[in-house]
Amino acid sequence: MSPLQIITGESATGPVLRIVGDLDHHTAPELRDLLPTIALRPGRRLVLDLAAMHFCDSSGITALLAARNHAQTAGAGLALAAVPANTRRILRIVGLDQVFTLHEDVAAATRPDVP
Repeated sequence: MSPLQIITGESATGPVLRIVGDLDHHTAPELRDLLPTIALRPGRRLVLDLAAMHFCDSSGITALLAARNHAQTAGAGLALAAVPANTRRILRIVGLDQVFTLHEDVAAATRPDVP
């Protein structure tokens, strides 16, 4: 098990959370507990940078959905950046690749002209 670290940042389009380590049943509550503290405004975008995420189980997927719900409640968008291949595959299998906006990297996810 790899401990979870969440590094918060800001971009031109809104907050960026860099997820480092495992997002699993032990650590997913950390992300879910952090979400209410992330201020979002309508028309902005919350980006989750998953480039350094090592593992994601069903609890992690649920935490990603909680982030989406948090963004939607605020009238903001959510983008997942640099989704690891194994997690991208799971999202595709369960149809969540149609629910989440996926980008190759943070630069693409934070471009103001991209949804």
